[in-house]
Amino acid sequence: MKHRGRHRRRRRGAALRAVLAGTALALTAAATLISASQATVAENPGPLKPLTSRADTGPLRLQEHLMPDSTLNRLAASMGRPVGVDTVLRSADRTLHEGADCTSEDRASLPVSPAATRAYCWDPADGAGTAWQPASVTTSGDADEDGVWGTHRVILTGSTHSTTTGDTAERGLARVAFVDADDPDHPVYRWVLLVVPVDGGDDYRGLASRISGMVWYQNKLLVTTTTGSADALYVYDLDRIQRTTVDAPAIGRVPGGWSADGYRYVMPAVGSYRFSAGRCTTSGPPCPAALSLDRGTAPDSLVAGEWTAPGSDRHARLWRYAFSTDPARGGLLAADATGRVDAVEAYRTRASGIRGVLSYPQAGSAAPSWYVGRLSGSGDGHGGLWRQDTEDAKAAHCGSDASHRCWARSAGSLSYWQETGEVWSVSDRMLFAVPLAVLDRSVG
Repeated sequence: MKHRGRHRRRRRGAALRAVLAGTALALTAAATLISASQATVAENPGPLKPLTSRADTGPLRLQEHLMPDSTLNRLAASMGRPVGVDTVLRSADRTLHEGADCTSEDRASLPVSPAATRAYCWDPADGAGTAWQPASVTTSGDADEDGVWGTHRVILTGSTHSTTTGDTAERGLARVAFVDADDPDHPVYRWVLLVVPVDGGDDYRGLASRISGMVWYQNKLLVTTTTGSADALYVYDLDRIQRTTVDAPAIGRVPGGWSADGYRYVMPAVGSYRFSAGRCTTSGPPCPAALSLDRGTAPDSLVAGEWTAPGSDRHARLWRYAFSTDPARGGLLAADATGRVDAVEAYRTRASGIRGVLSYPQAGSAAPSWYVGRLSGSGDGHGGLWRQDTEDAKAAHCGSDASHRCWARSAGSLSYWQETGEVWSVSDRMLFAVPLAVLDRSVG
């Protein structure tokens, strides 16, 4: 279904691409070298193993659960008319700072190879030292192939609050930064808290989940949920953002209106997907850790990667679901009449600690390559980014000892912006982009 604002969209031509091309960031030596303690060569994950048997693909089946319209309408009737992305962007109250203006500690979290050509650190109120951990990214390039939403270029980044430190009311919650990226020299943003309607729409609770992966497709935002959750994915509607009316520590209905611990906007879930076989386990359904969009398939598909602990010898799974082509189900996965969603492709990989996954077709190859971003074996420091297919696996080399730990520090998910040719990701301190062509050359 076409978004009601799409008739206003203006394609950027060569001029936009020239503005976005940028130049490689000038990083200090401290920001580009990996210490000797980090220089151990990562284990090569080897080629992907296709999974075709029902025993292997069955645990990947999802069951769709959509919120009743009555629940969403009751919440909107009480909170007021929902708003969209434009409204949130107009109220942006924080600024991202370009890499050259960030600290050396911030820049040291960026990839060593390939080097980022665009990078930003957060407003000081959201930077290192807070209890919020950035982990996921998606863009208006995912939402629509022309790269804009309405008239804006937008980046969404997801963060999860620590479950043990910081503000008690926020512990374990998830929020999304709506970044206005129209001016790449001065991007601004505003946070929106993710919530889930309860009591038939008479109230809402915060989404207590680690959103390590998310994809914005058409007017829907799909996010991963916490390991062990009954739900594999939650679904949000970018046209159903609600304003809060009371600035209080509580989350939900309060005397005099609606509160979200100081956040002006909340986004209520409109549905979820659960594994038919139950909660994710080591032997059953996987625990999704990373998501991305693949426009190289027909129809477009949602790519997912399984979480396994860094250094684990348990082989993780990579798989995909097709998106629905039904105009009445814009942004939702392709499901049968009973709401069942089956994976349309799946693999095993020896890679562990997966935090980012991307699938993209290679010229001259019938099958796509899979890019897998991994945490280091110790779970901290710089990780690796591998390109895998059913034949082999390759990664960028860096340092005098040919270490593979060249990717960002504590890197998050991957998102390919087709219009600009950039792959976006996050480190534990920065939001950054690398041209896909440069990434390809770096891995051989």
